[in-house]
Amino acid sequence: MSEKTAISWTDHTFNPWWGCTKVSAECTNCYAETFDKRVGGKNWGINAERRFFGDKHWSQPLKWDAAARAAGVRRRVFCASMADVFEERNDLDEARARLWILIAKTPSLDWLLLTKRPEHMRFAIPWAVEGEPWRNVWLGTTAGTSAALDERVPVLRRIPAVVRFVSCEPLLEHIPAHHWDQALKPNGYAPIHWLIVGNESGPRRRPADLSWVQTTRDAAARHGIAFHFKQWVAPNGRVTHLPVLDGVQHAAFPTT
Repeated sequence: MSEKTAISWTDHTFNPWWGCTKVSAECTNCYAETFDKRVGGKNWGINAERRFFGDKHWSQPLKWDAAARAAGVRRRVFCASMADVFEERNDLDEARARLWILIAKTPSLDWLLLTKRPEHMRFAIPWAVEGEPWRNVWLGTTAGTSAALDERVPVLRRIPAVVRFVSCEPLLEHIPAHHWDQALKPNGYAPIHWLIVGNESGPRRRPADLSWVQTTRDAAARHGIAFHFKQWVAPNGRVTHLPVLDGVQHAAFPTT
C-alpha cells in the first residue's frame, strides 16, 4: 500500500494481500516476488500462503477518497501491485469480497485492476451478475508477447467495464502490427481504451528495442487509443520515466 507511488500511471497503490503464482513469460523476473523475498516473505507459489492485512491497512483508501472528494478531483488506485486480484484461490474470496465493498465505498477513486488471468474476471466481479459495470473500476490485462495479446485481449473485451486497458510491461518481443490490429479492431467486441508500455527493469532484465514500442504506439494511434510510455531501461540500467525517445511519447490518460 502506498500514499504516494513512483508508478507514473496511478496516484496510489493498494494491496488486498501479497502473493501470487507465476503463469506466463511476463512473470519470470517478477518484481513483486523479488521484493517479497527481500523483506522476508514466502508468499509466492501455488502452495504458499498469502499475506493478509488488518483494518488500519484497509482504511487508507477511505482517506484517499475523502481527500479526492474534498479537492473535487478523481484519483487512480492501482490494485494490486503485489498480487493478482483474480488469482483463482478459495482462500482469497473473503479478501476479494471485502475489496468490492471498499471500492463501492470510495466513489471518488478509480480502481485499476490489472490481471494476467482475465478469464477469471467474469466469475469474480460483482457486476458480472448485475450487468452494469461499476463507474469507478478500470479493468486491464498484461500482454508482453504476441501470444498473450492474442489470448487475453479478446477475453478482456468481453467483460463489462467503463475503461479497459492493456499493459505491455514488460514488453518482451516485437508484437507485429497485424497482431495489434486483430486484437483492437471492432469485430463486435467492446473497445480497449488505453495501452501502457515499458520494458523490463532489474538486473536480469530481458533486452528490448524501441522499435517495439513504436509499433505499439502506432497501433494505438490507428485505433484511437490513449498511449502511455511508462519507462525505458537502457542497457546501462538507467531508467527514464515518461520519456520522449526517437519520437515515442507518453500520452494523456483515457477519458471516462
